[in-house]
Amino acid sequence: MTAALTTPAAPAAARPAGVPRQWRWLARLQRPALIGGGALVLLTAAALVWLGGPLTDASAAAWKAYNACGFTPRCSYDQSAILLYKDVYNYVTFAVLAVPFLVAAWAGGALVGRETESGTARLAWTQGVSPARWLASRLVLPAVLTVAGTGLLAALHRWAWATGRDRIDTTKSWYDAAAFHANGIVPVGLALAGLAAGALAGLVLRRATAALAAAAVAVGVLWGAVHAALPYLWPSVTRVTALDEGPLGSGLHVGEGVLTAGGGRAAAPCLTSQMQSCRDTLADMGATAFYRDLHPASHYWPLQLVATGILLAVAGLLTYAAFRVLRRTTGTARG
Repeated sequence: MTAALTTPAAPAAARPAGVPRQWRWLARLQRPALIGGGALVLLTAAALVWLGGPLTDASAAAWKAYNACGFTPRCSYDQSAILLYKDVYNYVTFAVLAVPFLVAAWAGGALVGRETESGTARLAWTQGVSPARWLASRLVLPAVLTVAGTGLLAALHRWAWATGRDRIDTTKSWYDAAAFHANGIVPVGLALAGLAAGALAGLVLRRATAALAAAAVAVGVLWGAVHAALPYLWPSVTRVTALDEGPLGSGLHVGEGVLTAGGGRAAAPCLTSQMQSCRDTLADMGATAFYRDLHPASHYWPLQLVATGILLAVAGLLTYAAFRVLRRTTGTARG
């Protein structure tokens, strides 16, 4: 059985440590992580600026030359520029999407888990720092840095993506899963939820490695749940098309099928009435048209805002749970 955390009595001469002092202490303890995280943000930001500037220009020129070739044999165009743009885009997109996992792992492993495992937290409590103030100092400043860093990278990713949208043939659609998330504010909300999940895991497990893994898994589960629910977070629009056209409409798909003569909806057994067998099947079921429920581009920000709001609510609940766990394990009623 693991012994509960206890709050040692502060020495009589100890004075309450102010918030600025706590942040300076935190900066010293977390210096390697802060330097490493700052370097990652700066390198990714530089790569995004490179992507949206010179790489986009070179790739767009190569695509223009390629499209001008037509069927001309041995046409000359800069294929390496196209491939380099694609590779860098994939790398920086992965980097942006990885930030919430890194934040969660850091919070669970080093920010809280290592301090509860090594006894550094208990030492801080002997220096006039209440457990609640100690935990708050581990959440407030990291949250500000998380919002600033993740928000910067997401904004730069959207700018880089937008500069090539109408110029590069292989630019991802706005509803592509990776582009949708990396271009918006969902990673910011997810990173904050990861920070809170890491703090909670560190307090509950009190083992740095276990808390790191648990926080990263929690972010993955949370992201998967939000992505699965995403099409239903905002009312979709319906596009109805004739049977000889098939279901049409570009955007984030929600569902599709056929409309029947009675006004009902049914799953589409086939998607083109150009084939006699499909035409006969649709006629037998009384189908009158195809329909497709989808989200157009105008729904991008409503979906982003609702999804981020849910993530922020989860972050708030996890933070509340972390303070409740701390209060219970230390036996303190107030911070």
